[in-house]
Amino acid sequence: MAEFYKVAKVSEVPAGTKHLVEVDFVPVLLFNIDGEFYAMEDVCTHDGGPLAEGFLNGDEIECPRHGARFCVKTGEPLCMPAVEAIECYTVKIEDDDILISVDE
Repeated sequence: MAEFYKVAKVSEVPAGTKHLVEVDFVPVLLFNIDGEFYAMEDVCTHDGGPLAEGFLNGDEIECPRHGARFCVKTGEPLCMPAVEAIECYTVKIEDDDILISVDE
């Protein structure tokens, strides 16, 4: 059974924003897209750059280094130079707490 870690409060991550957290020593980027929460590893699969420094546009995150874009809901690359998906994690909400599991 997956272990979930409390990483933030819902009120700390407004709609349309991203929030960098650490889960079991893994840097994870948390997103609030229209009230739905998503989480992915904070690393561009093209060159290992931190996506937390990137630009969020709707449900896409753009790497600040070379412009690779990824769907925050699925981790799938949307344009070159990235061709590999980013690891995504399960998010659940309990009251005002956001919990993430990286044990998948």
